[in-house]
Amino acid sequence: MAVAVKTPTGSARRGRTAPRPASPRRRSRLGRLGVNLVLLAVSVTYVLPLLWMALASVSNLNTFRLKWPDTFALDNFDAILNVDTTYRPMLNSLLLCGFGTLITVVVSILAAYPLSRYRSRLRRPFLYTILFSTGLPITAVMIPVYSMFVQVNLIDSMPGTTLFLAASALPFGIWLMKNFMDGVPIVLEEAARIDGANAMQVLWRVVLPLMRPGVTVVTIFTFIGMWGNFFVPFILLLSPEKLPASVGVFTFLSAHDQTQYGQLSAFSLIYSLPVVMLYLLLSRKLGGGFALGGALKG
Repeated sequence: MAVAVKTPTGSARRGRTAPRPASPRRRSRLGRLGVNLVLLAVSVTYVLPLLWMALASVSNLNTFRLKWPDTFALDNFDAILNVDTTYRPMLNSLLLCGFGTLITVVVSILAAYPLSRYRSRLRRPFLYTILFSTGLPITAVMIPVYSMFVQVNLIDSMPGTTLFLAASALPFGIWLMKNFMDGVPIVLEEAARIDGANAMQVLWRVVLPLMRPGVTVVTIFTFIGMWGNFFVPFILLLSPEKLPASVGVFTFLSAHDQTQYGQLSAFSLIYSLPVVMLYLLLSRKLGGGFALGGALKG
């Protein structure tokens, strides 16, 4: 005897189907939304201190809280815009960081060129030594450095402090400059040598023009690192008239709840201007990258 088997109708089959998984486009939108929310939260943590500093600099309220001022005034700027508080420390910072950055960039170029172009048994150990030096904390070497500066009579010396700032920034500068120099094709150097150029002419007329973005990056990072360095000039410089602006910020702080937050904010805004201006002036060189494709044609 045959048994009839009923098959589910199309409508019932449709009603029992499992829900469709989210489409790739929807998952992509949810992922971007999550990333944007995280970036927004991180941005807020950076924007709030800047907003507090901007409001406190023009406020008549000497408070640490983020509060909209009752009246806007420039009294805080009038109080700090003088020779002893701002002008001389800013000039000292420009001299220390400017000459220190110049020494670091020039020496980094001269040291990175043989490391990038020549092969030697000592090349890899030397690179590892440079890499180790980049992670060495400056506080770990300041005691022997201070003792050495006392023995050679370089304490409270602007040139001596400049040289040490340059020396402390050299490992990072050499390592970064060498990586940028590796991207310059060696074929261009060989063509210049065939035309009679020596090693220094090849470096300054062929290699450096093609790696200007790399030199710009090293210059910006070196200057910013020196500009915000508080510990080195605080230890090596003793005279108040030689102290840079990074140490001058310390004069606004007090342990007895008498910190002048308005003046500190106004000084911090002025203190940040050279770094921002340097970045704006040099950032145009970063957008082009290494345009080497046309140089290799033909």
